[in-house]
Parts: sequence; structure tokens; C-alpha cells
Amino acid sequence: MSAQSTSSTIPMPGGTMTDSISHAQMLSTMRKQRIQDFLFHKVTMLFALSVLLVLVGIIISLIMESVPTFKTFGLGFIFSAEWDPVNDQFGALIPIVGTLITSVIALLIAFPVSFGIALFLTEICPAWLRRPLGTAVELLAGVPSIIYGIWGLFVFAPLFADYVQPVLKSTLGKLPVIGQLFSGPMMGIGILTAGLVLAIMIIPFIASVMRDVFEIVPAVLKESAYGLGCTRWEVVRKIVLPYTKTGVVGGVMLGLGRALGETMAVTFVIGNTNKLSWSLFAPGNSITSLLANEFGEAQSALHVSSLFSLALILFVITLIVLSAAKLMLAGMSRKEGTK
Repeated sequence: MSAQSTSSTIPMPGGTMTDSISHAQMLSTMRKQRIQDFLFHKVTMLFALSVLLVLVGIIISLIMESVPTFKTFGLGFIFSAEWDPVNDQFGALIPIVGTLITSVIALLIAFPVSFGIALFLTEICPAWLRRPLGTAVELLAGVPSIIYGIWGLFVFAPLFADYVQPVLKSTLGKLPVIGQLFSGPMMGIGILTAGLVLAIMIIPFIASVMRDVFEIVPAVLKESAYGLGCTRWEVVRKIVLPYTKTGVVGGVMLGLGRALGETMAVTFVIGNTNKLSWSLFAPGNSITSLLANEFGEAQSALHVSSLFSLALILFVITLIVLSAAKLMLAGMSRKEGTK
């Protein structure tokens, strides 16, 4: 009798035992995957909602703590320039103006410089120099703000008072309209100094974001433009910027948010004086510097509430700026759709 190979598979009514085991394993694997998918979905949703909950909690806390101030002073708190903790008379106009002016000065200086840095690193810089310069920009972004403040007070401010402010006063200070902005005592510290230090601080942030978004532009688009005879500037203006406008605006908003919320560096160099002046050389105050200087020494409940009100106003200013950026991007997208 010849030997015949026998199969280890036992026939079953619906198929072999091997098929049944494989089917059961598949069902078990699918069940585990569904459970993992469900848990992953819920955990990530919890993380996302936690950010929203923290934001809502901060807003509610600021509003509740600000109620006594607005009950006492009303909306006049925003437009009053008086800040007298001894007599419990408070107004937010001076720190609001100081915050806005220093941030605008910083952005006006930092944006073109950051754009030039990012453009050089991505389009012009030699390959051997690109990595060291890029690393240097990233290192500047990681420097703590208090170091900028110390440097601004003890190094930059004296040099600014001795060499830069006299030149500005003798040139721009002689002009009929803007001359008032560059008049007054040349002490080195003040609104303009705070704006310049803020500009130095936010340049690395804006430049890093711009460099990253410029690098994602497909090379074929730029090569096609060069092949058509476009100059380097035309490629940047007509190819790179339209392709990366969302990232560029995001980088600018990141820098502006850093400027609006910066505390220690501004506190060192702004002068911390509750006084309005047309001169950018004059000392002033910002919301963050006022909070840093007075929160630990606030005694009365109204004083503490007024400081919380300043924090709420700063939050609203930041929200308005970000909303304006979103609306601007939406308008640019609509214009592109009509072309």
C-alpha cells in the first residue's frame, strides 16, 4: 500500500479549522484596532478640548476679577491717564499706548530685517554658510528675555544715548511734523529703546518662520520662473510670496504676539513712568511692565482688580490683532478666487 500524505487540517462544516482560526484572529485584531482607534480619538479630543477649557477659564477669571474696576470707573478706565494707587484712582491709557507704540516700532523694524534674513538664507546664501547662519538665528530665538533686558539696560541704552539719540534729534528732530517724536531728554531708556530691544527679540522668531515657509516652495516653480527669464526678485515677489503668504503672516503675528506680551526686557528699558509724552525718547510704561512692577505690591482690592483689568485688555488687544490677520488672509484668498 503506497504512503499518502495526510493533511493536518480537519474539515469543518463551514470550512477548515485553519480558516476558522484565521477568521477568529482577524476578528480579534479588528476588535483591538477599533478599541485603540476609539481610545486614540477620545484622548486626542481631550487634549484639544483641554486647551479650549484653559482658554475659557483664563477669560472667565480675568473678567470676574475685572468687574470691580469697571463697576467703579466704567469704560473711562480705558481712556483715563491717571494711575494713583495711593488714592485708588486708576486708568489704563498710558500702559495701553506704551504697549501699542513699542509693539508697532518693533514690528516696523523687525519685519523687513526678518524678511531679508529669510530671503538670504533660502535664495542667496552659499551652502557652506547657510547652516551656521540658520543655527545662529535659532539660538537667538532661544535667548531668555531677561538677558535681552540686562543687555538693553547696561549696554544698548548707554550707546543709544551717546551716539544714536543725538543724531536722531539733530536730523529728524528738526522736521516740522515728526520732530516732536525725536525731541526731549536723551537718557537712553524710553519708548523708542523698548521698541528697538523688542525688535531685536522678535527678529529671530519671524525670520525662522519665514525661512521655513520659503523652503517649502517647490523648486520646479522657481526653476520655471527662472527659465522664463525672471530675475531673483521677480521670483520672490511673484512665486515665493504668493505661495507662502499664509506662513509669512503667521510668522509676523507670532512676532507681534511676542512683542505685545514681552515683560522683563521691556521693564528694564522702558523707564516705567506713568506719563504720556509725544517724544519717543521719553520714558513710559506698558501693560506688561506695569503688571510686573506692581502686582507684588498691590494692597487694595481695587488696585488688584485694575491690574487684572489691564491683563484682560492685553488679551483683547492680542485677540483683535489675530482676528485682523485672519480677516486679511481671508480677503486675500477671496481676491485670488476672483482672478
